[in-house]
Amino acid sequence: MTASFASTADLAEQKPRLIELARDVYGFVSDFDPNCGFVVGPEYVVAIDTRATPALAREMLAAIAQVTDKPVRYVFLTHYHAVRVMGASAFKGATIIASQGTLEWVLERGQADLECEVRRFPRLFRGIEEVPGLTMPELVFDSHLTLRLGERELHLSYLGRGHSHGDAVCWIPDCRVLFSGDLVENRCGVYAGDGYVGEWIDTLGRLRALGAEVMVPGRGAALQSREAVLSAIDGTQSFLSDLRDVVTRARAGGADIKACFAAAEAAMTPRYGDWPVFAHVLPFDVVRLYEELEGVRDPSLWTAERDQNLWTLLRG
Repeated sequence: MTASFASTADLAEQKPRLIELARDVYGFVSDFDPNCGFVVGPEYVVAIDTRATPALAREMLAAIAQVTDKPVRYVFLTHYHAVRVMGASAFKGATIIASQGTLEWVLERGQADLECEVRRFPRLFRGIEEVPGLTMPELVFDSHLTLRLGERELHLSYLGRGHSHGDAVCWIPDCRVLFSGDLVENRCGVYAGDGYVGEWIDTLGRLRALGAEVMVPGRGAALQSREAVLSAIDGTQSFLSDLRDVVTRARAGGADIKACFAAAEAAMTPRYGDWPVFAHVLPFDVVRLYEELEGVRDPSLWTAERDQNLWTLLRG
């Protein structure tokens, strides 16, 4: 029996919850859809990621309006994947901030990624017809940018590649809150199809060293203790390490991609099979890791044809 392609069979709507994480710091958190958040300053708001379409972004704006009437002046993108950034046009007048790596990703593969993600996650792209075009960062930094909101500082930092070419985090030292983007997932499948698995494990070490006590992960519940933060980092790192170990062993034994996928599915399902989107991410993860082990430095571009051929090969 052929499995439904990617997440096309995922039709259950999730309603994000507004969670106060610290004074004037909020998460907009779903069960396992992409999480967002915002910080309220004396004069304006900084939003962190935007959701997939303007229609969905307006739900986030409505949540912001529940706590403040101040305008959103900046939108910080943790990285580029269409499911996180295509709602940006709803934030009228806001300046879009991202890392240099994220800008490069938009320019290199923005349209292809949008087309693939709409096919993979149709539920998450309600109102896609409103999207005016690719979301282009307007203020770009190489490794670090500090925003001052009164006496509070928001540290926007590129810690190294991982989930994508340009992952960056929002770290708020005074309250020890971290918005990790998809560098960290909380008991949700870890998507590495556009990733750098070996570098990602090292990047997680630098993220761990920040000492966050509260964290909004890319997906999954907000983490509100140091122990919970460390558990989510460990879980993400273990997922990646287990993936790397099993595919490395299988490939060294002469396995092709299909056999490597079978080995990874058999080895990882007992531990991770109940994590949301595990079945979705694993085919893409195995292919990217196989490619990485062959010395392909940057992930190959996903297209609709490549997506479907892979799914037919591994899950058909």
